[in-house]
Amino acid sequence: MPFSVLLAPGASGTVAGLRPYLDGLAARGIEARGVELPRGSVERALPVYAAALEAAGKAATIIGGHSFGGRVASLLAAERSVAGLILMSYPLHRPGHPEQWQSKTEHWPRIRSPVLLLSGESDPFAKLTLLRRAVARLPHAELVTYPGVRHGIGPVLGDALERIGAWIDRLPPPPGA
Repeated sequence: MPFSVLLAPGASGTVAGLRPYLDGLAARGIEARGVELPRGSVERALPVYAAALEAAGKAATIIGGHSFGGRVASLLAAERSVAGLILMSYPLHRPGHPEQWQSKTEHWPRIRSPVLLLSGESDPFAKLTLLRRAVARLPHAELVTYPGVRHGIGPVLGDALERIGAWIDRLPPPPGA
């Protein structure tokens, strides 16, 4: 597999909590590592994720994460070239504040890599109609939604991992591969 994956957890999560995701990708032949982010703010987390991407040292690195980890990865992907971006339960807005969706996605048009979004249709952090509108801001995106799933794709992890694997298989090969 020419690609490797870096995933970051949500604001209240840890890399240990991502273990089922990382192990599931590894079982599918995909090299995957977690990135522990500092809590608190995107401004503090972004340089940590950028350093992890630099340390990976491969042009064929896919970045992403759950919720806050995905938001940080998306900001990084808007500024740097990555092989792909995986956004799981993207925090489009705080519950009850759908007006925030535009500010949380204003950087999305600058993301040039392919993007896979996986989201629950009952996620209080991403009203589905707004998420569909936001995805239109991404030049190369695929959205997968899960009926009845809230914030976190753990209940449908097996299907999500299969979709991630299939999506990675469809990515263009990295230069020199």
